[in-house]
Amino acid sequence: MYDGVVQDLIDELGQLPGIGPKSAQRIAFHLLDADPEDVRRFAATLVEVKAKVHFCSTCGNVTVDTECRICADPRRDPSVLCVVEESKDVIAIERTREFRGRYHVLGGAISPIAGIGPDQLRIKELLGRLQDATVTEVIIATDPNLEGEATATYLIRMLSTYGLRVSKLASGLPVGGDLEYADELTLGRAFEGRTTIG
Repeated sequence: MYDGVVQDLIDELGQLPGIGPKSAQRIAFHLLDADPEDVRRFAATLVEVKAKVHFCSTCGNVTVDTECRICADPRRDPSVLCVVEESKDVIAIERTREFRGRYHVLGGAISPIAGIGPDQLRIKELLGRLQDATVTEVIIATDPNLEGEATATYLIRMLSTYGLRVSKLASGLPVGGDLEYADELTLGRAFEGRTTIG
């Protein structure tokens, strides 16, 4: 344990996701050793982000404007909607440069253990976006874990009455991977999602 504000800083940093006690301590001492101007700039950026960044009124992605740049882009295909859990998922998909539609960010996944049900997610807003029949396809791109699968199953059931094409991202073996290192779940999904080539 350190004295006063040093321990307070370590405790605050330790609350960040993915930061354990040792990492929190390293970051705290890095900040203590850093130039005071760099630390002030870092603190000012944190305050500015909290003050200016909010969620897009249409899709729920993070933005500094009323609408995010993707929703505001007229070149994006409004008939295809990709449903993701978090804003970071939008960035991951955008990096592929394969998807030219629009997004809907749920703000999480169904997790009964964490007390998160469908009502805590932006599912009502998703259904509202489907009312004018502009969207003809919904791609569900939730994480391939227990919570993501539960969310995908729930959404597929909800969307089945809308007369839309509903698809889900394929999952399976990574390119460049070895079969012997694949876990049973990944290998099983690769078999389920196999495609006919001839």
